[in-house]
Amino acid sequence: MVEETPWQQALRYANRAHPYPFYEELRKTPVARQPDGSYVVSTYREVVRLLHHLQVTSDPRKRPAEYRLPNNPFEGMIIAQDPPEHDLDRRRMMRHFGPPECPHMVADFEPEIRRLTAELLDRMKGKARIDLVDEFAFPLPVTIICKVLGIPLQSIPRFHDWIENALDGVDFGPEASDPEQRRRAERAVGEVAALRQFMADLLDRYAEQPGPGMLSGMVHDDGPEGRMSQEALVKNAMLLLFAGHETSVNLISHSVLTMLRHPQVYERLRDRPELIVPGVEEFLRLESSVQIWHTRAALEDIDVAGTTIPKGAPIFLAYGSANRDPERFENPDEPDLERPDNQHVGFSQSIHYCFGAPLARLEVQIALSEFLRRVQNPRLVEDPPPYRRNQIFRGPRHLLIDIDGIRD
Repeated sequence: MVEETPWQQALRYANRAHPYPFYEELRKTPVARQPDGSYVVSTYREVVRLLHHLQVTSDPRKRPAEYRLPNNPFEGMIIAQDPPEHDLDRRRMMRHFGPPECPHMVADFEPEIRRLTAELLDRMKGKARIDLVDEFAFPLPVTIICKVLGIPLQSIPRFHDWIENALDGVDFGPEASDPEQRRRAERAVGEVAALRQFMADLLDRYAEQPGPGMLSGMVHDDGPEGRMSQEALVKNAMLLLFAGHETSVNLISHSVLTMLRHPQVYERLRDRPELIVPGVEEFLRLESSVQIWHTRAALEDIDVAGTTIPKGAPIFLAYGSANRDPERFENPDEPDLERPDNQHVGFSQSIHYCFGAPLARLEVQIALSEFLRRVQNPRLVEDPPPYRRNQIFRGPRHLLIDIDGIRD
């Protein structure tokens, strides 16, 4: 039996809760060729270099046919595009989300985030055990992103299942060929199609009758560059929906998990709430919501850390490994609420830096502040908790916590 590489081991579902020993081994070879011809880049310096490299494409459509992922749900989204196409569509989206056209967009949502956070915690009153994911970490960001985009809240249960099943069908590791994973992959095709149709129908309704939210604004865009094509609108509406809450769900869950694993961190944050802002950055570094990214490829032969990545070869950027690189972060496996120069890659860098990061940060800062203030004596029921299957958006499926009550 052929021994698996550290990368293959890190991708196995059994290691989803703790891939870090495999990342540590992987970093011994900063650019590691895999049996399938792909290259994994795992050290901070090299990941950052490739994020800015002009001969690295983000567009999987530019790969040779043998390296194309069948039914790749990310194709055509801005996160998987290169300039100038990427830059044009990103500007068209940002016009309805951030400066200069919408400078107060995120700040204006703060009262609603606070109101919803309080409401979710109020619902936990009288309970001795809560599921932080189902009762708090998921409903907060998904409700907010629906309001940002203009998606009816009653549709949340429908698209939640579509997104969950679609993401479960993506596997880059040795289990991709297992019969059960093949069935997940086949099911994912239909789930992506259902989500796509849902978004197309909603955009069509907004085309006929403008409404609140970012999607209606994009449909009726009157900017100097005109509106997106219908295909781009649908694709990027899907991206805004799932990326707009998936990463925040994982970050809220992992932040609470980290606090409860490290009582000194929990106590310090409770006593010094001003540390929550840098604390969120540290939690994101420690447990990256996006562990890997898979759409990069070399446009020409490029030399990285003494290894030549040949033209056309797929490149995996291991954000979760880079954020724990001891060459960049001192004592990287331990949380440090006042870590200096914490320039993690939790939101990526360069042209694909997450433009929703300010909203995500605000959501998580408020959620953690109120959790610390109101939840009495929280204790982990199970550690590690059960994890979702997806290797990109890594996070607990459930996080059971025993509590003594909820303060007013």
